Amino acid sequence: MAPLLGGIDQAFQFIQEYTGVVSPGILAIFILGLFWKKTTNKGAIVGALVSIPIAMYFKVAPKGWSTSSLFVNIPFLDQMAYTAILTMIVIAIVSWTQNKGRDDEKGITLSKQLFKTGPVFNIGAFAVMIVLVALYAAFWK
Repeated sequence: MAPLLGGIDQAFQFIQEYTGVVSPGILAIFILGLFWKKTTNKGAIVGALVSIPIAMYFKVAPKGWSTSSLFVNIPFLDQMAYTAILTMIVIAIVSWTQNKGRDDEKGITLSKQLFKTGPVFNIGAFAVMIVLVALYAAFWK
């Protein structure tokens, strides 16, 4: 890849832009899968498959497909945000129509007990935090 990246002004930006084709779809799947109980497996798969054409539309469409205002040239971070939002909408529509608005039976029920920690863990976590603060204070310049 190095010889191919030699003619590019900023190789890191190139890598980020093309990583941004896949990562917004993965983010959308994780967010809805973790925080929306109605998300289904089919919705996640369709979202993953649809996110790549959506991302490629934002990436490639403004570069000569048409002079229409439908093909706008936007920064790649905004492209990633729009791709994630549109993918979430697709996942929500597919999941909603599949289960007719009911929670998915494979969804994990969250309760306060699931997030409860013990006193040994709490003391250990606090000790690690104190050590990190001390290290930052000692080496920060």
